[in-house]
Amino acid sequence: MTIQFSTKIFPQADLQSPKLQKTSLKTLLGHSTDCLVLGYSKADLDGFSGAKGAKVKTGFFPELDLLLGGSITHANVVGDLDSKQASVCMLRAEKSWSTNGVKAKRLLLVSLGDVHLASERSLTTYSKVARSALKELSGGSIESALWFTPSFALAHKVDFIAEEVRLTIQYAGDQAYRFGVRQPAMKFKAKDKADTFKSLVFAGNDACSKELKLAVEQGISMVEGMNLAKDLGNLPPNICTPTYLGKAAQDLSKKTSLKVEVLGRKQIEALGMGSFLSVAKGSDTPPQFIVMRHQGGKAGEAPIVLVGKGITFDTGGISLKPGEAMDEMKYDMCGAASVIGTMYSVALMKLKKNVIGVIPTCENMPSGQATRPGDIVKSMSGQTIEVLNTDAEGRLILCDALTYVERFKPAAVIDIATLTGACIIALGHVHSGLFSEDENLVSELTKAGHASLDTVWRLPLDAAYHEQLKSNFADVANIGGRPAGSVTAACFLSRFTEKYKWAHLDIAGTAWKSGAAKGSTGRPVPLLVNFLLERK
Repeated sequence: MTIQFSTKIFPQADLQSPKLQKTSLKTLLGHSTDCLVLGYSKADLDGFSGAKGAKVKTGFFPELDLLLGGSITHANVVGDLDSKQASVCMLRAEKSWSTNGVKAKRLLLVSLGDVHLASERSLTTYSKVARSALKELSGGSIESALWFTPSFALAHKVDFIAEEVRLTIQYAGDQAYRFGVRQPAMKFKAKDKADTFKSLVFAGNDACSKELKLAVEQGISMVEGMNLAKDLGNLPPNICTPTYLGKAAQDLSKKTSLKVEVLGRKQIEALGMGSFLSVAKGSDTPPQFIVMRHQGGKAGEAPIVLVGKGITFDTGGISLKPGEAMDEMKYDMCGAASVIGTMYSVALMKLKKNVIGVIPTCENMPSGQATRPGDIVKSMSGQTIEVLNTDAEGRLILCDALTYVERFKPAAVIDIATLTGACIIALGHVHSGLFSEDENLVSELTKAGHASLDTVWRLPLDAAYHEQLKSNFADVANIGGRPAGSVTAACFLSRFTEKYKWAHLDIAGTAWKSGAAKGSTGRPVPLLVNFLLERK
């Protein structure tokens, strides 16, 4: 199932202006739609109810009540209207509505809470409002809705509209996603098609028309990237192989301006990527090295480089994992999926920046050819690595990719990986782990996380942790023991990033869900898209 998103501008519509309230409401309600969605604040309800300290019959509710033949009064009397944030009240058309020119079949009123309180004006609290409204719209007989965006603007400020609209589209797309829609060969239950909701129109006025149209375009592009990342993550490992990932990236170059290059084993060997190849040795499936380029900025402008871990299935190699939930190791390529999804989003929105996606991808399998614990391998950088545990393979493929990207003279490099179980122990499934010594990158990524509610939490990279990676036989060991496992993994990667600004995202706890809701989340595509949009 997919939702179509679009915009419609009602030039003078403004529910905050007493002079325009009646005209605005007539215009909005006169638009033919299955459901008009309006936000209201505690003050609007208090004014209508005659709360203590408020003037009786103020705000837009009185005018709305007249047009709806007393439906608001009735809803208020029976207790269906509530000032508590994210409360919803669905009103259905009555005969009296049509006499006043009302064409909307339903009106969904959604409470913003007390917008005078700073605590109720954050994007986090807005997300509750958006989720509540979207839940009410789906699962029933509603096919289309008109969402009057200015009525939802936090504290009625246009500044918030772009972030709110992108977030609403992100949630709507997430809610509508069904695995199997784009993969007809996969099992797709009929009941998953039951939701009829398929069109969300964001209505605005002259004050926000420019911001609104751009935000909707950006939101649509972001959802397309998220859907692609989810699809790739959810595909079974017998289908989503390194070769499949390479083809998926190449297919994007046929419908966007992306330039894609896929290197095979011989080319990877010629580059001297001994660390990467040591992971691929145990599998009959050949490794691939994918490079995706979006040239949206000026010629010669230093690019942002995204590097995604692409282990399409991780058995742990000779250091074999326990059998329980090993099927979820198909998600060990979610870093790669998020980079491919982000690059697709960037291309769709024609972002005016230079962005490069780099993906080393292979399987980690046990066999007579597989790397053993105790083996020493040579990385592209020339550093030798003692492999103490073959299940710490993500860092072995990433380190060569991080050396490779030096050739681009990047403005910044961000690697994204389902790297360590230790990060799940530290942060659970709420925040992705963020590691970087560059304060500007930390600030930008943290801000982008808040804007998309795809949040990160900074963890340390202190020099003292490097002591755990010392080896008696090589330049560095690939593990540092159980203590601070996610930190030592990031410290390992940092040894290959000294020539540019770098950040590492450990998404082991956020890239997918287990249990009844098992599936890829599409994170951190929203984080990365917002980061790229806001980067100066």
